[in-house]
Amino acid sequence: MIFPKDLVRYYEFIENQLRERGVIAGKSGRHMKFPYTFSAKVAQFPLFFYMKNNWIWMYYPFGALGGLWVFNKIHKVVNSESNKRSWAESQRKIAEKEHHH
Repeated sequence: MIFPKDLVRYYEFIENQLRERGVIAGKSGRHMKFPYTFSAKVAQFPLFFYMKNNWIWMYYPFGALGGLWVFNKIHKVVNSESNKRSWAESQRKIAEKEHHH
């Protein structure tokens, strides 16, 4: 089971690594009263604050990865060769019925 304390430590680690590498800039001297541009809004958005303090944001990456895994499994089953043959056979039977009418 994944506990919130563990996730908070993990997100703090990621945040510190990104700050050390310069991907996330530190606080500048002046803050815009209203960020007019999209990039200014993104720069001021406190992503890691939300990821550490809100359970929906905290578990979102796990839900997204779990969803991708499920969709990948469904994609493999639907696009398997046996399923393609079965679908082609059913379409052939339907076309044959319609041709006789």
